[in-house]
Amino acid sequence: MISQYEISLHPYQRGFHLITNEVLKHIEKLPHNGIIHVFIKHTSAGLTINENADPTVLEDFELYFNRIVEEDIPGLKHTMEGPDDMPAHIKASLIGHHVSVPIQDFQLALGQWQGIYLCEFRNRPRARFVLVSLMY
Repeated sequence: MISQYEISLHPYQRGFHLITNEVLKHIEKLPHNGIIHVFIKHTSAGLTINENADPTVLEDFELYFNRIVEEDIPGLKHTMEGPDDMPAHIKASLIGHHVSVPIQDFQLALGQWQGIYLCEFRNRPRARFVLVSLMY
């Protein structure tokens, strides 16, 4: 059986933002066992699972991604929406657009220090939409 929920996330500043609880609050009830799949419906933001204990991890992610994909790279053609547009698409492709987590005993089977993150790569905050599928 599959249940789906489309969730509108409030606008987040550029960076990495823990959204685990925000996703869960829109779901009526997790099944005893199954899988949750979260898919972001955008090409300039991504989703990942990573450490949720130390906020400096998120700052380091931002630093690293800005170094490997800089803004204002000479020769970029897709720049109609600003210098952060194409770099955001590249970063989102590197991170990915979905995560899946097992559900065990009515809870996400995340590790002790893991959380689901929205990776916002645009400079201007905007609402983002995710489709959550529960498979059980």
